[in-house]
Amino acid sequence: MKSIPLPPSSFKPAPYTGPSAESVLALRKQHLNPGILLYYKQPIMIVEGKMQWVWDHNGKRYLDGLGGIVTVSVGHCHPHVVAAANKQNETLQHATTLYLHPNITQYAEKLASKMPGDLKVCYFVNSGSEANDLALLMARLYTGNYDVVALRNAYHGGNASGMGVTANSGWKFNVPHSFGVHHAIAPYPYRGLHGYDDADAGRKYADDVKQVIEYTTPGKVAAFIAESIQGVGGFVVFPDGYLKHAYEHVRAAGGVCIADEVQTGFGRTGTHFWGFETQGVIPDIVTMAKGIGNGAPLAAVVTTPKIAAMLAQKTHFNTFGGNPVVSAIGKAVLEVIEQENLQTNCLKLGSHILAGLEKLKAKYPIIGDIRGKGLMLGIEFVKDRASKEPAKEACAQVVENARELGLLLGKGGLWGQTIRFAPPMNITQADADFLLAVLDEAIGAL
Repeated sequence: MKSIPLPPSSFKPAPYTGPSAESVLALRKQHLNPGILLYYKQPIMIVEGKMQWVWDHNGKRYLDGLGGIVTVSVGHCHPHVVAAANKQNETLQHATTLYLHPNITQYAEKLASKMPGDLKVCYFVNSGSEANDLALLMARLYTGNYDVVALRNAYHGGNASGMGVTANSGWKFNVPHSFGVHHAIAPYPYRGLHGYDDADAGRKYADDVKQVIEYTTPGKVAAFIAESIQGVGGFVVFPDGYLKHAYEHVRAAGGVCIADEVQTGFGRTGTHFWGFETQGVIPDIVTMAKGIGNGAPLAAVVTTPKIAAMLAQKTHFNTFGGNPVVSAIGKAVLEVIEQENLQTNCLKLGSHILAGLEKLKAKYPIIGDIRGKGLMLGIEFVKDRASKEPAKEACAQVVENARELGLLLGKGGLWGQTIRFAPPMNITQADADFLLAVLDEAIGAL
């Protein structure tokens, strides 16, 4: 492969003087969960980051095209976010919600101002898995029903309830779970029954939600939970109208609608601040994490006052939820998104990259599908466009090739056949062109 020059960066990382990558890997194997993944045949050790760039222990610079798995929203170590965290760290690091503190209330007010309709009450937790667990509890308490409809190809977390509504065998352990959960067909135009050429695909896929309720539940459900764009499933974008019709079926059965915005929220889709807004709907409960804190352990559930009141039946408490430091960070992230017009940047550069990816698709038959919104884009690889047989090995090799050229990417899909691109939202035109050039070289080298 020919080298491709990285866009310039004025930031100079500090020389790394810590343990070697080999010793870190050895300690990891000895003391860390053996089930956690390592990308790349030769593991990469990231030791510093600044905005859209990260550096490994050898001082090599990479464009972070995965953003810490759709988590670094406004840039690594963004100065405004770092300053907010440092200031609070020096004042008070922890105070539970047993006491008053301005940070959590000011942050909740600002976060609620971003929500449509009557979504005004915020619950703060520490991860997307926790958020989805809490959302399901709320739905069951509020409706008095138990059954939940989720989607195939979905991912909602690694705890018991999150695993239950997840529908990807690679993320489900062989233990009892999924009680009362029913999985409807994924509205996946590239691989599903109704393709991109069907203008009524959204309604047709939503009809399966209705049938699942009628055939597999008591006819009453607690909730329907769906990512606004399926993340781990390979950045699958639903056809227009899908959520509108699905929500109608669920609400007719007494259920509430939960939007999982863990990966799609905070302006990443470009056209809207929340992914569900691209479908023209307002859910009853919204869960969010990842980009909410730019890497800090922060997540939230936002719902209506009426639904929120159900948790007052008992004591509900989260030790670290709304911690003063992470609340300061969350508020700072929202401020950066606003001040730097990052949603607009996602729309502009996402459209530019998507157009470039369409050209690569025309050039390389191994690319079966290009999809996404804003800076949340997927490239699905197939061995043959007619059979759509997943090209898992080719996808993995493209990721390896891109790493050699200075670009870090993610993988997704049931078979690991889809490249996921979700960089910090501050990337530039030069970064977008670099990405396209690297992908051209990395795919061409197969």
